[in-house]
Amino acid sequence: MEKTKIAVIGVGSISDSHIGGYIASGKAELYAFCDINEKRLKYMGEKYGVTRLYTDEATMLKELPEIEAVSVCTWNSAHAPCSIMALNAGKHVICEKPMATNAADAEAMMAAAKANGKLLMIGFVRRFGNDCDTVMNLIESHRLGDIYYAKASYLRRNGAPGGWFGDKSRSGGGPLIDLGVHVIDLARYLMGKPNAVSVYGATFHKLANRPGIRSKKDYKSSDTSKDVIFDCEDLASALIKFDNGAVLSIEASFSLNTGVSDNSVQLFGTEGGVRIADNVTLYSQMDGYLTNVNFDYPTGLEFTKTFNREIAHFVDCVRGEEAECLNPAEDGVALMKILDAIYLSAETGHEVTL
Repeated sequence: MEKTKIAVIGVGSISDSHIGGYIASGKAELYAFCDINEKRLKYMGEKYGVTRLYTDEATMLKELPEIEAVSVCTWNSAHAPCSIMALNAGKHVICEKPMATNAADAEAMMAAAKANGKLLMIGFVRRFGNDCDTVMNLIESHRLGDIYYAKASYLRRNGAPGGWFGDKSRSGGGPLIDLGVHVIDLARYLMGKPNAVSVYGATFHKLANRPGIRSKKDYKSSDTSKDVIFDCEDLASALIKFDNGAVLSIEASFSLNTGVSDNSVQLFGTEGGVRIADNVTLYSQMDGYLTNVNFDYPTGLEFTKTFNREIAHFVDCVRGEEAECLNPAEDGVALMKILDAIYLSAETGHEVTL
């Protein structure tokens, strides 16, 4: 079977992870790149040996009808228009998280996928981590029992990436929509994907991007512009209640006066609890004793391997070698409704029901 012809739309930092996944899969051909930044486009083309380079998506799709699938790795505000254009052109799409900048656009993307009979997969990469596998195995073995509370944190002390990330017109928001989406989805996925019924949220704009701080950034955008716009939140916090009675507490920051950065998910059940951070720890009891269980097996998140698994799954779905997509568009819409509700609650100061 011939390799699947892939186009990558948006060749910023995250595209390297998609591209590496396609190369590792052995089943995909990097066929074309598209980006509005000609300098970056040329650099990435030379780096990966791709000669079909475009600055306009519509032109690329028209001139290269043989493209079968597309990775959308643009800034967030372009996710919906780029994905819809590719879907309407008859291409399968994997769109980086967040799915869009609002639920209405996410629903339009899902509708386009259904109308054209094409796959729209959302880049919830944490579902493919070894840590996620480990915890799912524990849940399926009833080690946690009934999960009724969860905490998800993605805190950076000095982690405003710069570039477009702080520009709300392009990003749709700050750390909540960029970082929080990862841990909210991971927690909700492990909890069995319950539906959110109410949200109370708060956002803060206090430290912004910490201009003048002489400290290494936790993450830096490949955007080379000198744009210093930062009009989104630098900290977000929320309580999310689900239809099964469970509650998820979430906090995410770009800038926060905290001692250490924190990327963790904790689940609390009637039989045990678990913490996902650098590795997985199970908190339970045995013979009348409280126990903390670590594993003689690698349970930590391995960034490159996780992306490779995600992209391999997408390629297999496109090729008909996987029966069911693990990251369907419906899950992206559900997440966008939660994010919309958090931002609305923060704006109004009141609980929002879904």
